[in-house]
Amino acid sequence: MKARVTVTLKTGVLDPQGKAIEGALKSLGLAGVASVRQGKVFDIEVESADRAKAEALLKQAADKLLANTVIENYRVEVLG
Repeated sequence: MKARVTVTLKTGVLDPQGKAIEGALKSLGLAGVASVRQGKVFDIEVESADRAKAEALLKQAADKLLANTVIENYRVEVLG
């Protein structure tokens, strides 16, 4: 089963990499960019036919390794 875990910084957490990307986009002439926040995406294949079990496994992985839950949020999507 394929899945995606998306990790983003929580609101209020400073994002210097996002600010650097924002500045670079503006210097390239992309004036319509208001702000940028960076994150991480993990595409994962799970050996399970049970959607609920796969989602629970991925939440464990995000809690324990993929995300720093003090400063980051995550979203788990089981794609099928």
